[in-house]
Amino acid sequence: MLFSELARIVNEDAHVVQDGDITTFSTDSRTLFGRKGEAFVAIKAQRDGHDFAMDAWKRGVRYFILEKELPLPESNTLIVSNTLRALQHIARFYRQSFQIPVIGITGSNGKTTVKEWLSTILSEKYFVVKSPKSYNSQIGVPLSVLEMRQNHELGIFEAGISKVGEMQSVAHVIAPTFGIFTNLGEAHNDGFSSKKEKLSEKLQLFESSKKVVCRSDTPYFKQIEEALGEKIISWSKETQADYQVKWGVHSIQVQDFEFKINFEGYPHQLENLTHCVVAAIELGLSPMQIQQGIDQIQGVPMRLELKKGVNGCYLLDDTYNNDELGLKVAIEYLESQKQNEQRTLILSDILHAGKPGEMLYGQIADLLRAKNIRLVGVGTGISSVAHLFGENDLFFDTTEDLIEHLPLFQNEMILIKGARNFALERVVKLLEEKNHGTVLEVNFEALRHNLNAYQALLKKQTRLMVMVKANAYGSGILEVSNFLQHQQVDLLGVAYLDEAIELRKHGITIPIMIMNPYIESFEQFERFDLQAEIFSLSHFKRMIRDTQRHPKIHLKIDTGMHRLGFGLDELPTLIKTLQENPNVEVAGIFTHFSSADDPSEDDFTNKQAAIFEQAFQLLCDALGYEPVRHACNSSGIARWPQYHYEMVRLGIGLHGFDPTQKLALRHTSQLKTIISQIQELEAGATVGYGRKGLLKRASRIAVIPIGYEDGYARVFGNGSAKVSVNGSLCPTIGNVCMDMTMVDVTDVDAKEGDTVIVFGTKPSIKDLASWSGTIPYEILTNVSNRVKRIFISE
Repeated sequence: MLFSELARIVNEDAHVVQDGDITTFSTDSRTLFGRKGEAFVAIKAQRDGHDFAMDAWKRGVRYFILEKELPLPESNTLIVSNTLRALQHIARFYRQSFQIPVIGITGSNGKTTVKEWLSTILSEKYFVVKSPKSYNSQIGVPLSVLEMRQNHELGIFEAGISKVGEMQSVAHVIAPTFGIFTNLGEAHNDGFSSKKEKLSEKLQLFESSKKVVCRSDTPYFKQIEEALGEKIISWSKETQADYQVKWGVHSIQVQDFEFKINFEGYPHQLENLTHCVVAAIELGLSPMQIQQGIDQIQGVPMRLELKKGVNGCYLLDDTYNNDELGLKVAIEYLESQKQNEQRTLILSDILHAGKPGEMLYGQIADLLRAKNIRLVGVGTGISSVAHLFGENDLFFDTTEDLIEHLPLFQNEMILIKGARNFALERVVKLLEEKNHGTVLEVNFEALRHNLNAYQALLKKQTRLMVMVKANAYGSGILEVSNFLQHQQVDLLGVAYLDEAIELRKHGITIPIMIMNPYIESFEQFERFDLQAEIFSLSHFKRMIRDTQRHPKIHLKIDTGMHRLGFGLDELPTLIKTLQENPNVEVAGIFTHFSSADDPSEDDFTNKQAAIFEQAFQLLCDALGYEPVRHACNSSGIARWPQYHYEMVRLGIGLHGFDPTQKLALRHTSQLKTIISQIQELEAGATVGYGRKGLLKRASRIAVIPIGYEDGYARVFGNGSAKVSVNGSLCPTIGNVCMDMTMVDVTDVDAKEGDTVIVFGTKPSIKDLASWSGTIPYEILTNVSNRVKRIFISE
């Protein structure tokens, strides 16, 4: 679209210095690199996009959609009353130029999985464009639709909403001719007066659809039927429907067709797959094509994964798709992880891109140069235009050639992205750090969801410190801190100096506060630009004596927690010391609420706040300025908005645990292992050390490679805990060993190599905490560092 045409679409006037064809829209200045045809749209969201317009200009962008005039020399600007609405109008107009089938997907859960799986299946017949990852928001939907090209044969877009009034705008953008409703769950209940209202809002997506696939054996189907009528294509396991379905452990049957699967057949996954199969049948695929698509699903992970690799490398495994927009999104994730400076992209030919090779790969070459990313190209297409890339870039005609002449990668961030027929997952396996079968999966999208949930409770000017102590609550301090830095949080909090130094050495540049600075280590604070918690006079005086350039400090006030901090009676001496050392900058004054989550202790919390405010005022009067105040932890953020002050500290809430139960958070971690061996034992046999596991019946006993050295405590043995095997909870038997645990799988269809869920959704971390008489914090932080972490993005 010509930039001048955009003004007509949104009924606004544009200032045009030099007209041009707009090929890319972005709302994030970090994803831009100054290519011809890029337009920056300044959206007012949690952060005001106008604050980053100059960053986009410095990257070479000269087309802007804004809500106010900004000093952007020689730029083309379109000033609108609402930039988000303008972006949606532009995408809606653009969508109308396509006559291809478009599938719209909505529901409470499973939208992204259904989109990815359905895209994989339908790609057996159609050239598909889809929204990348979980781009289903008011911003993500129009950005996804604007990626449609004339050679695409079918589009798949998901739509998510969190409150009344949101669906209509994205429904008009997608304008689906075919729909899928996944399910109705608890997510975002707080944005609606009732589930009935939420369902009614979601169903607005299908106003233009001719067919809508949904499950009929649900309590809310009657409302769907009333709203959609003859559009419905129903399926059911139990009641009469258009498609009758049966589920097995490793198969699903739809009408007379049976489809084999070879992944974890949990009910929610089988429901997702059934939506896909029914939709594929309705869209004209043969059973053979559908089975071929399902085989692709089980062979390649349908998500972006960050893994530790050999030789100090990190791998960003995105081998399941290679469209152009997906490449930009993956590179954005690569940019957010700064553990290693050297960045490399292993990229196969991009198939069916709808652009001439010289244009497509020329734009990719520009992007990689702008981001300082080395390329390893795989395929005859990309190899034929090697002259467009840098002299240090490498090219191989086939994956086999790459494997045979695999370069030595050391201390690099490596993004691996390719079309399925290149099977680049083989390269991932070669470069991946080996493990003993037990992994902790950490979901970046869940972290982002939880972060946004807390940020939504804050005033715009309130700063956010996120605690990443204890290895980011067991999730991985380097990876989580890089994620948080990319999300532009204000500060990070750690417990000890070595944690902070590790972060600084791996690309973390935002302020870091150390909660327990070792008294002998103050000379390191200047070198690494760190801030110190000061909690006692002796501590403070030692810092003054041992440092020439004193670090910024945060003074801790003990208001009743009685752990660390200055009492009110110590303030006169503290004030005197501060006045004697005016070159010491007090960056913050804080306290810690001991019972912010407990309504029965609200009087005590209010008392703590009153003491804190008294101490703060005394210190400010003496200093002559007002440092930042912070008192609220995760529970305090949710329950005590009047005490948010200038900053809050987010901890366990980021990982999905809200003791106040006021927020709809997502669990971020899943601890998985595999079955190493299954033994058939007779009644009367005993299992494990001390013969504690006495079998009362003939049993099948599975050995899983996780023990107390991995953080699975001995208290979980002898049936005190359960793990999930193929969707069924199975009790432990016998004592937990250092490296292994035994599980009774007699009543489950299980085999060696099957996945075992130690905690996740079922059982949850809360379940394990309850079984062991502890709290979720301890379960999370107990996962040992020898357990491999994998970071996924749906």
